[in-house]
Amino acid sequence: MLPPIAKAGMIIGLALTATSPAHAQIVSASDPALLNPELVLIQRDNHNRMTVPVHIGTQGPFEFLIDTGSERTVLSRQVATTLGLAISGNSTVVGVAGSIPVDLVDVDEISLGKRSYYTLTAPLLEGAHIGADGIVGLDSLQDQRVLIDFAANHIAIGDAMSLGGTRGFEIVVRAKRRSGQLIMTNAIVDGVSTDIVIDTGSDSSIGNLALRNALRRRGTSKSTVLFSVTGQSIGAEMQMASVIDVNGLRLHNTFLSFADAPAFRRLDLVKRPAMLMGMTQLRMFKRVAIDFASRRVLFDLPTGVAGLISDKVVF
Repeated sequence: MLPPIAKAGMIIGLALTATSPAHAQIVSASDPALLNPELVLIQRDNHNRMTVPVHIGTQGPFEFLIDTGSERTVLSRQVATTLGLAISGNSTVVGVAGSIPVDLVDVDEISLGKRSYYTLTAPLLEGAHIGADGIVGLDSLQDQRVLIDFAANHIAIGDAMSLGGTRGFEIVVRAKRRSGQLIMTNAIVDGVSTDIVIDTGSDSSIGNLALRNALRRRGTSKSTVLFSVTGQSIGAEMQMASVIDVNGLRLHNTFLSFADAPAFRRLDLVKRPAMLMGMTQLRMFKRVAIDFASRRVLFDLPTGVAGLISDKVVF
């Protein structure tokens, strides 16, 4: 986690493709599963990602994205204005499409479910570009587990034991930590060894140029555009990956976008093939848990969609 000082760079990993993804459903507040105080209701989001209700002090709730690709929790400028938060400094945000200077505000308390986080310094971005009131980033998620249950349509945040440990997860992948992110280092994309970062803030999966170059002769690509929460855009190439293999977990025929995104340089993921795995791929599972405390990513397979065949998971 970066210190709250002026002119410090930080990653905001959100990107949206020009395609139109599906929306998350709205869950009724009377759902029995939501009686668990650690569960957070998923609200409708315009870009196939997750938004949850967040209180800032006694105000709210506001709709925030859960973004495991963002180093910092972010507020929209509109929310900061509504709350009367004074500018406390400035910094630089590194997004998928470039870097921009931003204002910072000090936030005394942010509450997500029963959990509260204190004395955060948050950058401000435009709400129209975020698509929400803010972003819950890694500074509010460290030492926690984020459990995304696509089948039940909710998010749970807490320690691993209270969220069931490894029970029900067929695949458990150990990861390394860098700049707060968890990086799975033993993945294979169409035969190419690749580092993978789980990025719940992006609807699509984005590969770096090293991965694109390694796969260039293995399929045709077409042009697309990626849009960042910074309001910037960047040209990209889209290509289908035949097989993404992570510890025997195999995803077949899934699209990747490739771009020279500054976020890869920030994570020192330029020379080696790497990708940010977004929500389109994650939604292929019943549940996904990102456990920052134990540095593990856990996958629960959907019934009837995937199965264990010779210790391999095939989609």
